[in-house]
Amino acid sequence: MSVDWVGFGYAALVASGGIIGYVKAGSVPSLAAGLVFGGLAGLGAYQISQNPKNVWVSLAASGTLAGVMGMRFFNSGKFMPAGLIAGASLLMVGRIGVKMLQKPHDP
Repeated sequence: MSVDWVGFGYAALVASGGIIGYVKAGSVPSLAAGLVFGGLAGLGAYQISQNPKNVWVSLAASGTLAGVMGMRFFNSGKFMPAGLIAGASLLMVGRIGVKMLQKPHDP
């Protein structure tokens, strides 16, 4: 059983982004969204670590963030934080998609 370090790193990035948004701008919605989605991404990484086929929570969290933050980046043109989170989320969606297409390995 391998640990999904990339997934946990992504979860930490999302959660820390919410915390930084709160510290810099006093944005409670950023804090709440960062902690909720960071927690969901962390739960997804834990589930993938336990069973590599259990990708649905991670896929939902990263897919939702890719869409929402992608639209914010498109509308504002600002890379930080919307572009960074949208890009990282797109990479996670792609990574999960590749995992879903791979054939399982027998131990």
